[in-house]
Amino acid sequence: MSRNYKFHNPIGVYFVSFAVVEWIDVFTRNEYKDILLDSLRYCQQEKGMEIYAWCVMSNHVHLIFSSIKEEKPELILGSFKRFTSKAIVTAIKENPQESRKEWLLKQFEEAGEKSSNVKQYQLWRHDNKPIELWSNKVIDEKLNYIHNNPVEEGLVFRPEHYVYSSATDYAGEKGLLDIVLI
Repeated sequence: MSRNYKFHNPIGVYFVSFAVVEWIDVFTRNEYKDILLDSLRYCQQEKGMEIYAWCVMSNHVHLIFSSIKEEKPELILGSFKRFTSKAIVTAIKENPQESRKEWLLKQFEEAGEKSSNVKQYQLWRHDNKPIELWSNKVIDEKLNYIHNNPVEEGLVFRPEHYVYSSATDYAGEKGLLDIVLI
């Protein structure tokens, strides 16, 4: 991984994107997206994660966040990804409505076999590409990128109409997560 994509400043504000292995569309069901939101809430309450912007797409997540406690941002993100990987795989296994269950589990198992630090199933790709946000221009660029992602994908006409995003908060309404406007 390039030196440009590392968490260098423990108190910095970071933009990260992380995707499901093979860019598989896992988050087409709200119950899987809700696992992510519950875990983000836990990270906010228990680990000191401050969230400034977020968006859950069908196969990846965007966040702008920082650590307001002692825990390093990379440790918070790693913990989040480990927990949600296990929780989502369990939810897939237990979901009687999941028509792609066997295929999804096979894909995650094959990805896990290729990775030296995964025991069985690998849901998330290992790269996060953290970018420290150091200027208003870069902050605005990343906010626009995050919030316009659902528009670019043709899911909604306006960013604030996408429920699984902080664009609602930036449009003056209350979204699904508590965030700090940046």
